Amino acid sequence: MTQAPVLEPLRPAAQPQLRFRGARAIVALILREMSTSYGRSPGGYVWAVLQPLAMIALMTLAFSVLLRSPSLGTSFLLFYATGFLVLRMFQEVSIAVGGAIGFNQALLAYPRVTYVDTLVARGVLAVLTQVMVCAIVFATVFTLEDIRVIMNFTPVLQTFGAVVLLATGVGTFNAYMSFSFPLYKTIWGVATRPLMLVSGIFYIYEDLPTFAQNILWYNPLVHLTGLIRTGFYASYDPNYISLIYVCLWGAIPMFFGVLLLRRFSKDILYK
Repeated sequence: MTQAPVLEPLRPAAQPQLRFRGARAIVALILREMSTSYGRSPGGYVWAVLQPLAMIALMTLAFSVLLRSPSLGTSFLLFYATGFLVLRMFQEVSIAVGGAIGFNQALLAYPRVTYVDTLVARGVLAVLTQVMVCAIVFATVFTLEDIRVIMNFTPVLQTFGAVVLLATGVGTFNAYMSFSFPLYKTIWGVATRPLMLVSGIFYIYEDLPTFAQNILWYNPLVHLTGLIRTGFYASYDPNYISLIYVCLWGAIPMFFGVLLLRRFSKDILYK
């Protein structure tokens, strides 16, 4: 007797189509976000660059009058830029991801748009915008002050990767909390207002007294401002930095944020 041929199960053809639809939805959301957040003219992006430049210039003007030189190097502009741009990237990306649900709630009624698409779209656009801003600001600082240093790009890239993870994780958790509990957004804004003072922008960790170091070590942004400065200042070698600690600050909120959004996605849709 001849054995009947065994037919292999057909692979579902819808899976690649679903992935393509998801990618197309994300691109459409990014384009929508670009037009609403930065306008249909380049003026919105110009302002995104001018804001940090103006802030760094004001800090330089204020502290150069009081201090002879910054804690590292001789350029106030470069010293404050390395700290401020890290904080700004964290704030801008976390705010963008945190407001994704509320900003795109009406679009979630469409089957092809999911809460994941909204988080990814706003996060990607915010990251790309801040990377562009950082590149322009650093290029401007190097040109204005004719700074010539041999940079170590490894810690710089590590810093940007860690700050994106941190901001995305915190933003994902905030996306659920701020939408489900409107008061949370106000509380979070008040709680994070002192970050400018406690994130190592105006100083380095080693300048602080021991009791202040023991407290500020728990701020993950202090680790990141110290790490990025090792890429610009070859003589700076801090021993307090823990990338594992920073990554945990990003991974844990992201885990619980995704868990909560997945669990209560239907409640968010019909709220």
